[in-house]
Parts: sequence; structure tokens; C-alpha cells
Amino acid sequence: MSTEVKVPTLGESVSEATIGQWLKQPGETVALDEPIASLETDKVAIEVNAPVAGVLSQQLAAVGDTVTVSAIIAVIEEGAAGAAAPKAAAPAAAAPAPVAAPVTAAPAAGESTDPAVLSPAVRRAVLEYGIDPATIKGTGKDGRITKEDVVAAAQTKAASGAPTVPAAVAAPANERREERVKMTRLRQTIAKRLKSAQENAALLTTFNDVDMSAVMEARNRFKDSFEKKHGVKLGFMSFFAKASVLALKDIPAVNAQIQGDEIVYHDYVDISVAVSAPNGLVVPVVRDVDKMSFAGIEKAIADYGKKAKEGSLTMADMTGGTFTISNGGVFGGLMSTPIINPPQSAVLGLHRIEDRPVVRGGQIVIRPMMYIALSYDHRIIDGREAVTALKTIKEAIEDPTRLLIDL
Repeated sequence: MSTEVKVPTLGESVSEATIGQWLKQPGETVALDEPIASLETDKVAIEVNAPVAGVLSQQLAAVGDTVTVSAIIAVIEEGAAGAAAPKAAAPAAAAPAPVAAPVTAAPAAGESTDPAVLSPAVRRAVLEYGIDPATIKGTGKDGRITKEDVVAAAQTKAASGAPTVPAAVAAPANERREERVKMTRLRQTIAKRLKSAQENAALLTTFNDVDMSAVMEARNRFKDSFEKKHGVKLGFMSFFAKASVLALKDIPAVNAQIQGDEIVYHDYVDISVAVSAPNGLVVPVVRDVDKMSFAGIEKAIADYGKKAKEGSLTMADMTGGTFTISNGGVFGGLMSTPIINPPQSAVLGLHRIEDRPVVRGGQIVIRPMMYIALSYDHRIIDGREAVTALKTIKEAIEDPTRLLIDL
């Protein structure tokens, strides 16, 4: 019995996606609810699970194709009978042209040899070493070929005395190469949104620097007991989230949005936290931060970070947000001018902490300092409001007691 695999509901206002990767190939056995394909939407990657157990018999869309909700993208033959069908058909297909069998033989279950499925690094290695990916047994997840697999295959081939790269296609060592990789739907959306923010908002950035001594001392003092009690590490993001709440409550325009010819003010604080994911930057939303404890904020951020790495963020996780915090410091950034996340009106940029000489009490001393930046939409936020909001964040970080007494 054949069962059609359809594109699932993608989320509110999302009607189409792109086939990002086939996780199963025709002829492979699939279990009930096992992921068989990955779809890329404007915001997140979504896995398509098998509605029944059986054998994937057809792929009705290729990698890179745009598909709509409820579109049929594959067919599964249910049960053991379906599993036996491809095996029985193989000899008959090979009989008319036995000499072609080695070329057309299907790859072993779990191996991904389709160039569209191979990662860019693997494709480069395959071209560099002149290895046929169909001859490589993948050791990656679900049998996928890794760069190390290609290198190992090349070494084995060289040890056997066979030429690694055919003379006809051998390239000079200094040859310049190019590779064209189609932008993912997520990357295209990021590009459009950021460009739109530049074109539609009156962007301006104000800077300040923060002495991190007090926060670092508090973190070092309580991090062990905090993790023991709450089961999550105490990071700097919860301090900055709490400090941002103070600033947004004092300066409501920084937490507001422009909708048409109206300004929408929010009496709640939903902070989008920029997280680096395999396919690009994503901004899941920590909701009602103004009502959360330090532990609650840290748990929410840690959970989103894990989901981003696993590619399991949902549309609901990404929806909304009244303010954004982006921490470029984890990558070593000293200073930046972050771009707002429309329709939000402001974003706080954090950067690396480094010891710098500063003046305290007329003396030059060394302190762990961080540059912070607030980019904002000047159409709704005046310079005085932006500077005041950033100064409030600075003061709360330099004296965390303010976070406890709401000052």
C-alpha cells in the first residue's frame, strides 16, 4: 500500500518552504515518525516525518525546490511487502544491461552520494582528491559522507597505487577555484530583512562602555551554588536582560514599534536573543522577561541555544519580540553597529570583555571593560532617549544592586 508524504503545516502566515535536504533516499527503509526530509522556511528548518513505516519509493521534489503546504513530496510503500519490492526489482532492471550495473547500482542504505546532499566541504574534498562519492562509505550521522571519509578514501586509494586524481582532470596546485552554492531560504530571508531594516528605518547607533567588575565578581561568587540549585549556569545574558528591562520600562519608546502611522507601546518585555545556528542567525524570543528570575532567563536562553544547534526551533519560538540582544562578544567582536530586528525599534549589541586602563578616583587602573552599542530607529526614539536607555543599562551592570531594587 502506498502512502503519500505531504508538506506539514509550517506555521502562521507561512505557506511555502524549500527542500533543504533529503534524509532518506529511494529504496531505504523508514520507521514511523522518522525524519525523511528537511524543509527550510523563512525562519526555521522543519523536518518532515514518515507517516507510516515502510520503504521510501519516490521523491517527488528535488533539493532546492519550493513546495507549498500539503504538497506531496514523497511516496512510502508500507510494510514488509513494500520493503521487498525494490530488492526484487533490482535484478530485472540490471538484466538488460549487466555491464552498466556497477554504474547504476544504488548506494548502500544510509549513504548520501547525491551531490545535492553532500556538504560544501565534502564536495570540495571530492573534487580535490578525485574520489567518486559513490565508492565512499559514510561515517557521519545517518551514514552521511564527511570530509574525513573522503580523505581516508583518498589515502587508501593512494596506498593501493591507483592514481588519486585522473591525469585528464588533474589541476595545478595553484589553480584558482570557485564554488556556487544556492542561498538557503533562511539566508535569503535574513538578507531581505536586514536590507529592509536599512532602507525603511532611520538607523542610528550610540555607544558606551561598561566596567564588568561587579557582575564578574558576583558571577564567580555564586556560579557554583546557582548551578547546583537551578541546574543551569549563571551567565552574563541574564544580567543584561534584567538591565534592559529597567531601561525599557524607563524609556517606553525603546520597547515600542511603528505600525503604519501609529506607535504601539508594550507594557511587557519580550526579548529576542540572537543565536548562531548552522543555517544562519536566528532570534528566538524569551517572553515576559520583566516577570522572570535570573534562573528563568538563563534556562530559557540555554534551551533556545540547544534547540538552535539541533535545528529544532519552531515558528512559535521565533514569533514576536519587542527588543533584541545580540552578543557578538562570544566571537571576539570588539565593537559593532547591530541592525534592528523589524518591526522592533532597538537592539542592544554586546561585545568582548578585555582588560583596559581606566581612571578611577584619579588613578589609572585596569578593569575588565566591554563596549556596548544600542542601534535604534530614530523615527520613534530620540537621541536623548537612546543615550539614557544605554546609560541605564551601563549603571545597572556596574552596580547590580540596582537590579534588585528596581533603580
